[in-house]
Amino acid sequence: MTALLEVLGLRYQPGGHRILDVPAFAVAEGEVLAIIGPNGAGKSSLMQAVGLLQPAEFGEYRWEGRSVKLPAESLALRRQMAMVMQDSLLLSETVYHNVALGLSLRGIAGAGLKTQVLDMLDRLGIAHLARRPARRLSGGEAQRVSLARALVLKPRLLFLDEPFAALDVLARSQMLRDLRGLLTADRITALFVTHDFSEIPVVADRVAVMFGGEIRQVGTPFAVFNRPADPAVRELVQVAHDLVRTLQPESANR
Repeated sequence: MTALLEVLGLRYQPGGHRILDVPAFAVAEGEVLAIIGPNGAGKSSLMQAVGLLQPAEFGEYRWEGRSVKLPAESLALRRQMAMVMQDSLLLSETVYHNVALGLSLRGIAGAGLKTQVLDMLDRLGIAHLARRPARRLSGGEAQRVSLARALVLKPRLLFLDEPFAALDVLARSQMLRDLRGLLTADRITALFVTHDFSEIPVVADRVAVMFGGEIRQVGTPFAVFNRPADPAVRELVQVAHDLVRTLQPESANR
């Protein structure tokens, strides 16, 4: 597959403290790449660095195979990206106004704005909430609005930083299925940071495993979970497998 984004020689060392040291990293056009690892592994820092949201050193930054000049082209690239975080960060306005905000800032108005906003609300199953103030939304509803606000911009690359971590199991399961359907339908490339291994098979095409600011393994979920590259990855995968087994009903273990 063709790489949409590729970075070489990525380093982030604020105050001489190493946060990221990634010789090479790429995400293919149209794929969902999950990023997993223990707390402090550098997952969110990697996302923010490649999303040009924090200063970092790059040996080279490529977009669609073309070497990008940074910081001169940073703003133009960021306009092709969007982010959804664990906190929905909605304005104290209606759902409609929250989803319309980014389009308005890009100069879209009138019937075109309304059509795009209502279509995205409908695709996420929240068209009936269009006039509801954000403060009256449930956690799941708020995350759907946050997702709609990002997707309505038609980003080439979507960053998802543990967006469903605060949701209950049922809400998270439905959101994951809906998200995968939308990303596939619109061929949106995504980086998905998660600590929940159960989310990965539903959403991700590939998985990158991080420890100490380094990427230890990249591969399909099956390959990573069944053929871990080193002892650290093996231990992380084993913990996930053990957790799943403890949640199985007793009858399933007989």
